[in-house]
Amino acid sequence: MLVVKDHRDFQLRYSRCVATIGKFDGVHQGHQAILGQLRGKAAQLELPALVILIEPHPEEFFAPTPEQCPARLNTLDEKLALLEAMDIDFVYLLKFDAALSQLSAADYIRDILVDGLGIAAFIVGNDFRYGYQRRGDFQLLQEAGGKFGFEVIETATCVVEGHRVSSTYVRQQLEAANFPLVERLLGRPYSISGEVVEGRKLGADLGFPTCNVNLHRQRVPLHGVYACEVDVDGRSYPAAVNIGYRPTVTDLGEALLEAHLLDFSGDLYGRTLEVIFRGKVRGEEKFDSLEALIRQIARDVEQVRAFFAAET
Repeated sequence: MLVVKDHRDFQLRYSRCVATIGKFDGVHQGHQAILGQLRGKAAQLELPALVILIEPHPEEFFAPTPEQCPARLNTLDEKLALLEAMDIDFVYLLKFDAALSQLSAADYIRDILVDGLGIAAFIVGNDFRYGYQRRGDFQLLQEAGGKFGFEVIETATCVVEGHRVSSTYVRQQLEAANFPLVERLLGRPYSISGEVVEGRKLGADLGFPTCNVNLHRQRVPLHGVYACEVDVDGRSYPAAVNIGYRPTVTDLGEALLEAHLLDFSGDLYGRTLEVIFRGKVRGEEKFDSLEALIRQIARDVEQVRAFFAAET
């Protein structure tokens, strides 16, 4: 899969494509159904399958503060890895900025889709909005398709257990810690990947050394202590994972993920880990003292052990 940031990099290789567009946050079962449509139409026309990936999310661009935009399910790197696993040929990173937000709907179609990427078919939901003040709609796309010679195909709807699958619904189920349902919505367990960075080593001082994982996102969809699995060199370790803002020991506004791997010793700095969420232990709390925090962490670790013992 090739990732391009300029449509001219695509035009150096191909003059036409079959495309879809979106944020693809989560790359959930609904997205996967769309990507299946994309691959099928691309194979039929013998053209590359291209995903127009909007980055950053428009909600992030317009939000006055990070707290006022939806939490990301995936970082950009995670999305790209998931899209590559879906056998997509190209990803065009469409930068959402002030200039794009001011582009008229007609110019959006002509500059990006027609002149930029040479789309032969465009697979998109009937609720897709684009262009200045989101004035562009599905009908305008169909009219433009007749004018410029591209087909507009409506995306399939994916329903799991009676609910339409969406990134918003996945976030709601994560917040409810309904991880079995989240796994069905995603087609895989929910996980967060990131590089282990050097922290303040407070966990080691408290008797519970942790790996600090860089989250690279403005907001996270989970807060609290969780029973997780962490993969290290092909071996999975149970872990007590705290994700949030560490209210007892810091006033920092940046979210952190700290994983205490059970029965593991070693140096993981600089390594990229995948943290897979299996169950929730408790919500995020502020304790009156470090001693109270230590006692609670010990209870958390025992609960995580009990959780995985019950799973075997």
